[in-house]
Amino acid sequence: MRKRIAAIDSEMDEAKPLQRLHLTQEKMNLESKIEAAEAVVDISALEDEFVAVAREYGEAKGISYSAWRSNGVPAAILKRAGVSRSA
Repeated sequence: MRKRIAAIDSEMDEAKPLQRLHLTQEKMNLESKIEAAEAVVDISALEDEFVAVAREYGEAKGISYSAWRSNGVPAAILKRAGVSRSA
């Protein structure tokens, strides 16, 4: 992405107005993707929030342990939340 941004910068001076518009947007999109990829997420805080509500929510909505697991929730997190396989 950074290589493409550098290429866009070098193309910008010779670009026609409409092309410059598209290049500008492409560069902005790439910069946003880089920023998102480099953002630090406090996953432990998100996990704690999930753990606090998962069991009650799952019981209210009829969501099984297997459904949680099939959607990527780690077994250790489900255990912390009190969601069991037999529920």
